[in-house]
Amino acid sequence: MLHRGQCHCGEIQVAFESGKPFEPRQCQCGFCRRHNVRMVTDPEGEAVLILDDVPRRYRFATGTTDYLICGRCGVYVGAVAEVEGRTYATLNLNAFDEPRLDLAPTPVSYEGESAAQKAERRRRRWTPARLA
Repeated sequence: MLHRGQCHCGEIQVAFESGKPFEPRQCQCGFCRRHNVRMVTDPEGEAVLILDDVPRRYRFATGTTDYLICGRCGVYVGAVAEVEGRTYATLNLNAFDEPRLDLAPTPVSYEGESAAQKAERRRRRWTPARLA
C-alpha cells in the first residue's frame, strides 16, 4: 500500500510503500519529545523523499543521521542515514496525508547505543529509501 505525506508547505514530500500495519514508535530523546513524533518504518518497504528545496538537515548525538526539517514551514518529516552505502529512512507519521491519529506510539529509548549499534538497528529496522 502506498502512503503519501508532506511537510505543511509541501517542500518535502514522502511516498512510503508498505504492506504492514503502522506500529508507530516515539523515541524518548529531547528532539523527538519536542516534536511529538510518531515514527514508522518497514524494512521490507520503500520510501521516496522528494526534496523540492534544500531541507535543513540537523545532526546531533553521534552525527550519523540527517533529521529532515523543512526550511520553510519547520515540519520534521523524517530522518535518513547512510549505512554500508545504502540509504535508510524513518518517517514521521504525523506528516502523512492520513496520519492515523488513532494510533498511539510505543515509547522507545536508544540511550547508550554506540554509533555502530545505531547503524545496525537502522539497517535492520528502517526503510530502504531514495532521495529525489
